[in-house]
Amino acid sequence: MEHMIQLHIEKLPEGLYLATSDEIQGLIAQGRTLQETVEIARDVAKKLIESQTGSSGTPLQPMRESFDYPLIVAV
Repeated sequence: MEHMIQLHIEKLPEGLYLATSDEIQGLIAQGRTLQETVEIARDVAKKLIESQTGSSGTPLQPMRESFDYPLIVAV
């Protein structure tokens, strides 16, 4: 099952990127590039969701058929 979570990504003064999420407690990912950070966050989210399966925590909603996606274009 696919889930959509919101990531908060910020660029750190050192030039690295940091991703967190209010929807999945404990999700923290850091990478050298935006793409690397998102890939790490995806892996961490998957492991956290799998570890919470069957727990009494609030379940994530399945991904909807349509949603908004922020597209960043560097010019």
